[in-house]
Amino acid sequence: MKKNKIVTTEDILLKLCQSVSGVLSSATDSNVSYSAMVQKINKTSLKPDFGCFVLFDGGFSGLVVINFTAKAALELYTKYMQNMGIPAEELAIAHTSDEVGDVLGELMNQLVGDFTNKIRKELQTHITQNQPKMLSLNKQVILSVDTNLDRPQARRVTFSTENHNIFYLELAMDKTEFIQLEEFEMDEDENPDDILEKTQQQMREKEKQNEPKGNNDADDLLSELGL
Repeated sequence: MKKNKIVTTEDILLKLCQSVSGVLSSATDSNVSYSAMVQKINKTSLKPDFGCFVLFDGGFSGLVVINFTAKAALELYTKYMQNMGIPAEELAIAHTSDEVGDVLGELMNQLVGDFTNKIRKELQTHITQNQPKMLSLNKQVILSVDTNLDRPQARRVTFSTENHNIFYLELAMDKTEFIQLEEFEMDEDENPDDILEKTQQQMREKEKQNEPKGNNDADDLLSELGL
């Protein structure tokens, strides 16, 4: 008899950690890693210096919190902007800058989007997210989940940037299990690098087509007329 595959809270947390690490590493062109050990906690909370959070709902409900130190926030912001081609002299120097909050919010939006896509494909269910919120903090704020969780579970995972600056991911969600009853095929994701390269190639071809041709057209016309 076939043994049914079971996906637990820890498996879902692992998918989230992979999304965080993968999206931040790609966006900043640096190595962002996470600890192989996970910590059980009683409550999620926003902590100094910079806290981001997003709620999700649907197949299951929960809350994702990421607490950055000032150094980790600035490193990720700086490397992301430089990877986008922005000169260093044009970048913000304080983690309290609105620019830093906007970038971290965009990155969180991307990583939670990647996570919800994994859930859709691998667990055959659907979850939606709200717009991420960011707060610059100098005191700890206890944040409760405003959703109907019968048996809430909370976990914390430590992340490290390439420069060894630490930040923390916290996940709160209902205790749940997904049990695979039948085999199914997952759609393959396109490689983000391939998509980017394809887009850049299309832009180069378009620019080439729009380049001024000088007198070439006139020369071709005179040649056709035998002049």
